[in-house]
Amino acid sequence: MDVTNFNTIRDYIATRIIGQQHLVDAMLIGLLCEGHLLIEGMPGLAKTTAVKALADTIEGDFQRVQFTPDLLPSDLIGTDVYRREQGEFEFRHGPIFHNLVLADEINRAPAKVQSALLEAMGEGTVTVGSTTYKLPELFMVLATQNPVEQEGTYPLPEAQLDRFLMHVWVDYPTAAEELQIMDLDSSKYQQQTLAKPKPMPQKAILKARKEVANVFIDPKLNEYIVSLIISTRDPSAYDADLGRWSRFGASPRASLALARCAKALAWLSGDEYVTPAHIQAIAPDVLRHRILLTFEAEADAVTTDDFVRKLLEVVAIP
Repeated sequence: MDVTNFNTIRDYIATRIIGQQHLVDAMLIGLLCEGHLLIEGMPGLAKTTAVKALADTIEGDFQRVQFTPDLLPSDLIGTDVYRREQGEFEFRHGPIFHNLVLADEINRAPAKVQSALLEAMGEGTVTVGSTTYKLPELFMVLATQNPVEQEGTYPLPEAQLDRFLMHVWVDYPTAAEELQIMDLDSSKYQQQTLAKPKPMPQKAILKARKEVANVFIDPKLNEYIVSLIISTRDPSAYDADLGRWSRFGASPRASLALARCAKALAWLSGDEYVTPAHIQAIAPDVLRHRILLTFEAEADAVTTDDFVRKLLEVVAIP
């Protein structure tokens, strides 16, 4: 188990992004789990900068796509172009054919564009006409959205939300961290930051993924994960309030995501096996976007984070 390269990446990004360690760890977990991230937070919290910093440390192509209301599916996945000289159509690849794709303000594009991501995120392929094209083996979508400025936005459909491995909430920095951000903005401080590390080879990432998959998880902890997910569908069996708050629970995809993310978190922490603490630490990010609350919950000012927190309290740990 060699996490040195990932620790180097974490240390480097920490010199460029102050106070967002949780986001940095989530991006590394997504990289290790072949998953995609939805990153949400107020404007100005370095969401885009964090993704760019990650791209700087990884061997591969990076592409930023600014999602706008007039974006078309072909602008994202590509289209067939007629070549008069050859007398035939040739497929022109879109920006989705990169290793790391930043979908900036993803909720500003209409449903037709958002649905174009479903196949890419779920199966790693893109179909245009009758031809299916395979995306790179190292492929990751990192989408950002703001919880404000909802005019002119389109809510992400549940089917697409479920394809995101995690939904990460980015909060404001503390006063001390904000002072560090101001120091970072000065040229004098920038000279003291760590030098950019040599990009991590894709082979190293793929090898690390295999190691993560082999991290030991006790069968009883698998049962615990299943109990957590099933309790989102029938929470009244555990707690009356949870029963009033839940409209729809998480799918089996959530069970797989929670197990994979717990393994990745254990691996990054240098542990050889998964513990209940790993599962509970990652559960909010895995479940936040997979649970639909009732109008009664909204009236009680209950958030999905409140729901998950209560869930972790009432479901017994083996």
